[in-house]
Amino acid sequence: MSREQRIRIDQILRQPDPGPDGPRSVEQIRAGFRELMARMIVPHDRIRTEPTTLGGRPALRVEPTAEPSTGQPSTGEPGAGTILYFHGGGWVFGSPETALSLTGNLVARTGLPAYSLDYRLAPEHPFPAAIEDTLAAYRALLDHGADPAAIVFAGDSAGGGLAVTTCLAARDAGLPLPAAVLAFSPGTDATRTGESMDTKEGVDPIFTRAALEHTGAMYLAGADPRHPLLSPAVHADLTGLPPMLIQVGANEVLLDDSTRLAARASAAGVDVILDVTADVPHVFQCFAGVLDEADEALDRAALFLRQRVRAATAREVGRADVPR
Repeated sequence: MSREQRIRIDQILRQPDPGPDGPRSVEQIRAGFRELMARMIVPHDRIRTEPTTLGGRPALRVEPTAEPSTGQPSTGEPGAGTILYFHGGGWVFGSPETALSLTGNLVARTGLPAYSLDYRLAPEHPFPAAIEDTLAAYRALLDHGADPAAIVFAGDSAGGGLAVTTCLAARDAGLPLPAAVLAFSPGTDATRTGESMDTKEGVDPIFTRAALEHTGAMYLAGADPRHPLLSPAVHADLTGLPPMLIQVGANEVLLDDSTRLAARASAAGVDVILDVTADVPHVFQCFAGVLDEADEALDRAALFLRQRVRAATAREVGRADVPR
């Protein structure tokens, strides 16, 4: 771990915005985010990508080209597992392309292919459009014969929140749930009542309460922020959800979105791991190749996903072998 690396990342994220004073337009927010994420390192030598569709929405198919442990050409069997990935961006900006440093690193480290979904964004398509799209994508995987025990949900920021709420929507729709949920710095409290919203103000190099409320209002569009699919960390019944790994940085105003989600999930009987890394910002994992903590966190995340897919598929095979 490098203190110098963490300081450098913090400085990069605090660079003044050259745009006009006051709240930025949606177009400016989206352009600025694309520019920032274009600077992230993507493991192009270990993945291949292909545009596709899933559940009626555009998606990016990301596949490994090398074994995660050897760097040799992949010999993984098709159907060994699938990551369904939801990108971040406050439900207002972002895309499968801006999340490729995260999706690509998970695919390269696990050997599992992924679908990264281009769900509809606010303000053009406010709540619940994004969840309708993510649930439709999951239904499409199931309809095409994918084993839910070999599917894992993953996402960052708003997409981390969607990984959780899509599970809730699937459960309530009577669908079988995926093997696991991986959430990087998930947004899980639209009420903004976590203490870290105030205690981490200024410490967080990316977000302020005002910025989050600016984009959050676009997504809510008048909806009650206490809705369970908007604030699962404080208002959802999490009973029955699959095992979860929540990774978050200690310097985030959204820290309590993760800590309270983990506490409620544990109280509901969910197998949950809360992984907090000191002195790092929101979705620090996207700085893989630059920040040691990012690579280490991605290694832990990849191990979790591989273990959950293996464990879930082994249970399914065991049940199938039981005489009836």
